[in-house]
Amino acid sequence: MVSDRGGRAGFVYKTRQSVYAALRRQGASKSKAARISNAGRTRVQRSAMARKAARTRQARGRKRN
Repeated sequence: MVSDRGGRAGFVYKTRQSVYAALRRQGASKSKAARISNAGRTRVQRSAMARKAARTRQARGRKRN
């Protein structure tokens, strides 16, 4: 797991470690996985990410047609 020291060592909140690990399994870089997993810490942040994901899925769906 990523260090909890912050700075160059990286930082992922303890409650978000499972999200970080899942992103790493999917092939995300350490910095990208940490950034995404930390962004979902609050309900507002998770809601914003869900809306963004929905827009991405919708846009990709249109491209295939």
